[in-house]
Amino acid sequence: MTEPARALHHVRETIAHAAKIAQRDPAQIELVAISKTHPSEAIAPLIAAGQRVFGENRVQEAQAKWPALLDAHEGLSLHLVGSLQSNKAEDAAMLFDCIHSLDRPSLVAALARAFDKTGRQVPCFVQVDIGEEEQKGGCPIAEVPALLAEARSAEIPVLGLMCVPPHGVEPAPYFALLAKIAADNGLTKLSMGMSGDYETAIMLGATHVRVGSALFGARE
Repeated sequence: MTEPARALHHVRETIAHAAKIAQRDPAQIELVAISKTHPSEAIAPLIAAGQRVFGENRVQEAQAKWPALLDAHEGLSLHLVGSLQSNKAEDAAMLFDCIHSLDRPSLVAALARAFDKTGRQVPCFVQVDIGEEEQKGGCPIAEVPALLAEARSAEIPVLGLMCVPPHGVEPAPYFALLAKIAADNGLTKLSMGMSGDYETAIMLGATHVRVGSALFGARE
């Protein structure tokens, strides 16, 4: 087994174990391999090992490396997990299969225009500023219902909610809060949990975990 295959096997086993403890079906948890900053040469071995869903932070970086990978391999799905500038909405609509960072009314409008122009309806997660941190993207908690209403009226397919808890603190309360906000708004999908805390996220209902360093190693 190659090193990437071993890493992928370990993460999948960990997901399955956490799901079992939580009495959940591991097949209902999507592993998004976060390939930001990693070149195509590092991504290809994970594809060969069977991983099919990948995540990128920036539209421009994804445009540089993913078209060739998508042409070379069938069945891949590409997710945008980083913040999205409104002027990049059309590019994102063309390239990505899911957007995890819908966080403001102006982006709702930009995506609605992009989806009309490209003919693609890309499913989205609304990113919530769960830790009330000014430096991070995300919709303020109090404004989530209004943003969801705007997105729905613009016919943007909203899958669920996404968050990035504050760094260096216990994430469980933030994951639990996101799950509650989602339930209060009739949403069932939760994009939460990264390499250091995805087991906790699964215990608290994550349906999409965004794992990078546990698969690719630490970024330089």
